[in-house]
Amino acid sequence: MPKSPYYAPTGGLPPQTQLLTDRAMFTTAYAVIPKGTMTDIVTSKLPFWNDTRAWVLARPLSGFAETFSQYIMEVSPGGDSARPETDPGAEGVIFMVGGGITLTIAGTVHRLAPGGYAYLPPECDWQMQNDGDDIARFHWVRKRYQYVSGIDKPVAFVSDEGAATTISMPGTDDKWQTTRFVDPDDMRHDMHVNIVTFQPGAVIPFAETHVMEHGLYVLEGKAVYRLNQDWVEVEAGDFMWLRAFCPQACYAGGPGPFRYLLYKDVNRHMPLG
Repeated sequence: MPKSPYYAPTGGLPPQTQLLTDRAMFTTAYAVIPKGTMTDIVTSKLPFWNDTRAWVLARPLSGFAETFSQYIMEVSPGGDSARPETDPGAEGVIFMVGGGITLTIAGTVHRLAPGGYAYLPPECDWQMQNDGDDIARFHWVRKRYQYVSGIDKPVAFVSDEGAATTISMPGTDDKWQTTRFVDPDDMRHDMHVNIVTFQPGAVIPFAETHVMEHGLYVLEGKAVYRLNQDWVEVEAGDFMWLRAFCPQACYAGGPGPFRYLLYKDVNRHMPLG
């Protein structure tokens, strides 16, 4: 199988001689989870998943980011789940970063390779199996779906990065682009999981300050990212977790593209209590 362009952790443990100093940080406005922290001893097991482990990158925390959870799943050859989601109110997005899986949705079989994407609505009938020879790794973003009277819930679909719509931000000479798997005007969806790409030298030229929470997993490259009042160096494999209204900006210094998987909550009123 060709090498995936996306970074994914492989686990292991650092040697006893390694220095403790790292870039990991947790503040009241944001968290940075560097790739070096994703070792064997911080993985989790999940109910009804066989030969599988997960790195939990985000979970709802009162007073912090509250709308979503995000895992990196690692499924060994032969691993599977006949009952992957135990919360009927949860919706999910899967994005493949390594290996391949067979995803069955309501009896229809799909094959996902790196770059593959699936949206799974609440109460969705789905199963998963790694029937290949390589370890499969994918992001699984979960959110409690917010129903609205008069708006149907979304339907399940499978796509791929190459088939998704990529748009350029105005006035950027295609140096800042977003790959969207869901139409932003589709009010059925209350979350988006996109891919954002910056070419070397591209910037977010102002401190974005908004109500959406974010999970940003760096798929490729490196950059310096403004988080609240701090500029932080990040690279492929790092995860950034931003609460609502945390100011953010970015400078992609190169030498190659800087790309990340982005979660945000959208299209709903703010819960009042």
